[in-house]
Amino acid sequence: MELFTEAETWVRLALVIFLLILVFAKVPGKLWTSLGDTGKAVKSELDEAVRIRQEATDLLNSIRAQRQAAEQKAREIIALAEEEATRLAKEAREKLAESIQRREELAERKIAQAEAKAAADVKAAAADLATQLTEIVLAERTAKMDSDASIDKAIVQLPGRFN
Repeated sequence: MELFTEAETWVRLALVIFLLILVFAKVPGKLWTSLGDTGKAVKSELDEAVRIRQEATDLLNSIRAQRQAAEQKAREIIALAEEEATRLAKEAREKLAESIQRREELAERKIAQAEAKAAADVKAAAADLATQLTEIVLAERTAKMDSDASIDKAIVQLPGRFN
C-alpha cells in the first residue's frame, strides 16, 4: 500500500476523477459542440466573405465594363462632333464663296449699269451740245441772210390756212 502514500499517485487519481467528472458532466461534448459552433460560425463568415468578395469582383467588372462603354461612347461622340465641325466648316466656306461670287456678280452688274448710264449721259450731253451748236450755227446763218418778204407773208398766213 505504498501506492497510496506517494503524492504522484494522488495526483494521478485526482486527474482521473477530474476527467471522469468532466465526462459525466458532458463537458467534452459541450466543448466539441462549442468548437463546432465556433467553426460553423467561422465557416459561415468565411463563406459570407467569399460571397461578398465575389459580389465586389462582379461589381468591379461591371463598373469597368460600364466605364469602357462610356469611354467608347465618348470617343464616338467626339468623332461625330469632329465630323460635324468639319462638315459645318466646309458648308460655311462654300456659303462664303457663294456669297462672294454673288456680290462680285452684283458689283459687275452695277458697274455695267453705271457704265451704260454714263455712256447714255455722255450721248445725251453730246446730243444737247450738238443741238445747241446747231441752233447757234443756224441762228448765225439766218441772221446773215436777208429775209424775203414773201416768205414772211406766207408764214404769217399759215395758221389761217390750217383752220
